[in-house]
Amino acid sequence: MDATYEFDTNQERIVYVRSVNVADLPEDVQEQAEGLDHLYAVHDASGERLALVKDRSMAFVLARQNDLAPVPVH
Repeated sequence: MDATYEFDTNQERIVYVRSVNVADLPEDVQEQAEGLDHLYAVHDASGERLALVKDRSMAFVLARQNDLAPVPVH
C-alpha cells in the first residue's frame, strides 16, 4: 500500500477524511491491508479517493503535507 499520488494543486484545498471498511474495498487492496478491519480514506470535494492510509492521524498528516485542509467526515 505504498504508492505515490500527485495531488492537483489547482483544485480546492479542502479534503475529507473518513473511515472505510476493508471488506468494502477491492480484493487487491484487502490483501494489502494486512489484517486491518478499516482504513482511512482521503477524498477531494468531488468524492474521488486520493489516498488510503492505516490510521486517522496519518490521513490528516498526509493532507497537510500536501498543503490541503483535512476535514473529518462522520
